[in-house]
Amino acid sequence: MAFAACGTPKDTVAAIVETASPPATTSAIPDPAAVAANELGLVPVLMYHQLTPSPASEYDQTPEEFRLELERLHHENYRPVTAADYLSGRIDLPAGTHPVVLTFDDSTRSQLRFADDGKVVSDTAIGILNDFAARNPDFEPRATFYVNNEPFGNDSRALPWLAEHGYEIGAHTASHADLASLDATGVQRELVENVRVIKSAAPRNDLRTMALPLGVFPTDHALATEGSWDGTPYKFDAVMLVGAQPAPSPFGEIDRWAIPRIRSGNGEVPFDSAYWLDRLAENPDQRYTADGDPNTVSFPKSLAGELGSAQSLHTNAY
Repeated sequence: MAFAACGTPKDTVAAIVETASPPATTSAIPDPAAVAANELGLVPVLMYHQLTPSPASEYDQTPEEFRLELERLHHENYRPVTAADYLSGRIDLPAGTHPVVLTFDDSTRSQLRFADDGKVVSDTAIGILNDFAARNPDFEPRATFYVNNEPFGNDSRALPWLAEHGYEIGAHTASHADLASLDATGVQRELVENVRVIKSAAPRNDLRTMALPLGVFPTDHALATEGSWDGTPYKFDAVMLVGAQPAPSPFGEIDRWAIPRIRSGNGEVPFDSAYWLDRLAENPDQRYTADGDPNTVSFPKSLAGELGSAQSLHTNAY
């Protein structure tokens, strides 16, 4: 490929693709070549923070900017999947469409809050996403929220609501800590306290991934993925970074301890979502394009060498 995500020690798809078969689709599957299917292509994992009418940080954006980005994603045939779906290779999308992972850090009230009647406020990230999906039924409201303790203004309704409505919840430490500044005990305490809050509020949520606050690893990188404190263990399937390029296909070689994300914020900055969406639009052969069959991984024969080593996959090189 002309460009690809990078990382340190690589695990192949054998370590992350689940052996259980995804649900079969009922519609006719087109010829993969006809839709230029490439399920070894790149997947944009977009990273959002706060939505506000007056962004004070380059990591924030206005509600209107978020609406416009959803419009662009839909127009360019991107369809949302969760981080867990991406990691597991459960990408069941119509032929010719492209997966995008929408991730939200810091669990702010601009992402989710409720009106007095219990309904989601319309100008929050969830409100905008749900409204967009209602107007565009082929764009399911799916996203992954990386939350801290006392999430969404410490509203006890928020985490259960996310889980009940099909959104994914991931770990982001208890206090948004700079993990590099903590000793091993402090790192594990931050993650255990966070995991306890999430599992207590949303026990059916499949807590599989964590996002590094500030994009900073602890001194012992392994503690970002597995550890224990006060009798409670934690173990994640993947670690999400803070930049700055698309993620590799889950069916190729992938460093699951360093999944890159693309920042979306106010104004243009190097390697942000506008930059990468432009680049992928200019190089459509580089992006992941679904073949419409969740049980088959289709790709041009020229990319066969990029396929991971999982034996449970049914592949179709054309």
